[in-house]
Amino acid sequence: MTLYILCFILFLVGVYGVLTRRNLIKIVISLTIMEFSVFLMLVLVGYISGGLAPIVVHPEGSDISVVDPLPQTLVLTAAVIAVATNSMVLALAIRLYKKYGTFDIRKINELKG
Repeated sequence: MTLYILCFILFLVGVYGVLTRRNLIKIVISLTIMEFSVFLMLVLVGYISGGLAPIVVHPEGSDISVVDPLPQTLVLTAAVIAVATNSMVLALAIRLYKKYGTFDIRKINELKG
């Protein structure tokens, strides 16, 4: 239960960073923290203490617990998509910096034209 609470606290740290920061790079980092706290939560949901890998075939009726591989697969796929999305957002931030000369959202909003 403690690990779930720590994942939620890590998510709240990311939300705090998104809501309070004005620098685009810091906002992207905060979004990444939020994403990976959700990934950690999903992996924790699929974890079974003392569970074995699901690739081993056990005889019918055996009392052996097996770890669910679906959350791990989903997290792996989502992590790849998150890395691609973050790289695209950082490339956009670099383009904005080249155009406006700043990462500050307030100044970029003032310089619209």
